[in-house]
Amino acid sequence: MKKQFMTPLIIFGLLVVLLVVGLVKAKYVRDVPSPLIGKAVPVFSIATVEDPLRNFTNKDLVGEVSLVNIWASWCVSCRAEHKLLNDIAKQGVKIYGINYKDELPDARRWLSLYGNPYVKSAHDITGRAGIDWGVYGTPETFVIDKKGLIRYKHTGPVYQEDITDKILPLIAQLQEEA
Repeated sequence: MKKQFMTPLIIFGLLVVLLVVGLVKAKYVRDVPSPLIGKAVPVFSIATVEDPLRNFTNKDLVGEVSLVNIWASWCVSCRAEHKLLNDIAKQGVKIYGINYKDELPDARRWLSLYGNPYVKSAHDITGRAGIDWGVYGTPETFVIDKKGLIRYKHTGPVYQEDITDKILPLIAQLQEEA
């Protein structure tokens, strides 16, 4: 009888250990390597959330250092990082968005409620652009250099430490490059 009680308890204990290990390692999941690092941004031309008659294209990402943020109104993690994106946009960081698999009215309402840090934001209703960018899910953020090359990919929400320790220093470094 005692053995029958111990087996489920041992299995539960092992599951708890796996969960704790997974949570500790989850911090490093944001550093998922991307085969696109060092390559040109994918070729795309998509109507913007703000104005369907105006497109956001890969050509917009050439000439200045910028961020591309993959976001959606249904994404809880996107809400967590959105204030930080608004803050760094006010500091002069150029942020472009790709609204991923979202309804246009919902995306517009989101930007109206929480602020719009984006120079332009594409409305990728089908998710095709997200596939081309190698998106695992929302949010994801890319640093793009002046030549339109992807230099860094951050998977998951950005936190203040990510911005101050990785993203802003990389942007400053890339802005110094010829």
